[in-house]
Amino acid sequence: MSALQKPFHFSEADYLAFDATTDVKHEYVDGYIHAMAGASERHNRITMNIGFHLRSKARGSSCGVFLSDMKFRAEHGRFYYFPDVMLVCNQDDDNQFYKEKPCFIAEVASVSTEKIDRREKWVTYSKVESLRYYLLVDSTKKFVEYYFRDEQNQWQAAILEDSESLEIECENYRAVLDVESIYEDVTFS
Repeated sequence: MSALQKPFHFSEADYLAFDATTDVKHEYVDGYIHAMAGASERHNRITMNIGFHLRSKARGSSCGVFLSDMKFRAEHGRFYYFPDVMLVCNQDDDNQFYKEKPCFIAEVASVSTEKIDRREKWVTYSKVESLRYYLLVDSTKKFVEYYFRDEQNQWQAAILEDSESLEIECENYRAVLDVESIYEDVTFS
């Protein structure tokens, strides 16, 4: 009978060194590294749709829109995630390999990622002072849930209905998202 091995614990520096040498994306969660799987066509279309609509309003501004290849660093390096879409308008957030002060994050949830997106990532994201909006977009059906900070800086949750739109306002940035734009050219069988 073989003995179970303890998972290897990585420091932040070890993770970043490892990440620089691999073609596979890995998230870093409090010392542990997790490989990320590929995404479906629907997932990619939804991600691109959100990114496109946000980027079209960011052109010529100091805001950057990043898709799933830009890392998000949280809690002084305890966590590194690859959000599906991230909007950053803080000019001081200028690291070339990760961002720490997004005002908007969207995760496109699948059957395999929904629990992590809804629990683990949300717990981490909700602590980020700069974050104003967090979208959870279902990739199996038209369903968008979002969290936003109200005037008292408290998180509120809502469902984006077909007839509604969500105004994204961050510093000198403004965009509007609706269900139709998010799911443009996405088919469900």
